[in-house]
Amino acid sequence: MMSDVGIRKEVLQELQWDTGVGESNIGVEVEKGAVTLVGSVSSFAKKLAAQEAAYRVVGVLDVMNDIDVKIPRSLIRTDAEIARAVRQALEWNVLVPDGRIQSYVTNGWVTLQGTVQLLREREDAERAMRCLMSVRGVINKIVVRAPQVHPDVLRGQLEQALKRSVQAGREHIEIVVVDGAVTLSGWVRCWAEKEAVIGAIRHAPGVRCVNLQLRIDPYV
Repeated sequence: MMSDVGIRKEVLQELQWDTGVGESNIGVEVEKGAVTLVGSVSSFAKKLAAQEAAYRVVGVLDVMNDIDVKIPRSLIRTDAEIARAVRQALEWNVLVPDGRIQSYVTNGWVTLQGTVQLLREREDAERAMRCLMSVRGVINKIVVRAPQVHPDVLRGQLEQALKRSVQAGREHIEIVVVDGAVTLSGWVRCWAEKEAVIGAIRHAPGVRCVNLQLRIDPYV
């Protein structure tokens, strides 16, 4: 089992390795495998890249992203300009039902609202915002109005999806379905496995929301 000191060293190296993070002022604190990222970066995209880089390190169990986004003066855009870019990003994304989604921008924070039919559509709309200039963060209030699927049928579909996507540890994942709300509990060995689980679930018709209670345990 890697020590907290060792994890911190590896996370710092991964942050330097990741070209999506680039030059930044990020500090790393680790306690019992839980990583806290502090400091500042010049874009929301870099903040998320730092979080993903930390999760890639073996031994990291959780990540708390306390990084501030400080937009350089030369890159600052007005809320009106950001709003136009948001609308264009939604309209140009073929995976997003842009006519169902509304947005507004306040001090660089983008809020998305409206209704979609798939969890994947909700997440893709948010993902389209991440690399826009001057965006400081995204608040996703989009509601998934999924078609009704019997809980037993939906659970069976999700179990089959996990079998296709997750090799190690899938037998340790429990799925509970209540009125389209899916709760996943148990454990996986790494963040990549957890991402694979999320990726499998997000495409299922009938899923309104997901409550992730999966813990990462690389030492089992």
